[in-house]
Amino acid sequence: MKYLHTMIRVSDVPATLHFFDLLGLKEVRRIDNEGGRFTLIFLAAPGDESAQVELTHNWDESGYTGGRNFGHLAYAVDDIYATCQRLQDGGVTINRPPRDGHMAFVRSPDGISVELLQAGPRLAPAEPWASMANTGSW
Repeated sequence: MKYLHTMIRVSDVPATLHFFDLLGLKEVRRIDNEGGRFTLIFLAAPGDESAQVELTHNWDESGYTGGRNFGHLAYAVDDIYATCQRLQDGGVTINRPPRDGHMAFVRSPDGISVELLQAGPRLAPAEPWASMANTGSW
């Protein structure tokens, strides 16, 4: 397993980038998704690009309340199906099953979302994951 990033939602991109620049983090990657109406901006400390902060800006939001600006932790795993099976066998609810062989979401006992991403290429769809419906709770 490899730590990838922590995601936070942001309302004011320029102000947030200024803050993290003052902190010493630099932009390493940006994705604008017009269809989804969001921008992802990945920041890292120079020389330590493996530990990133993902800023998510939803273009149509009007401010976050109640802690909704914290998003999730993310980890790359060697086998997303085996990891999800181990978690499920241990009593963890899989909020977003890895039906695409690439991504899953689970939650900690305190409700913190954890994104699991398949390291390397996505795996071929496999049962029982491929037929699981999205709960939409992640």
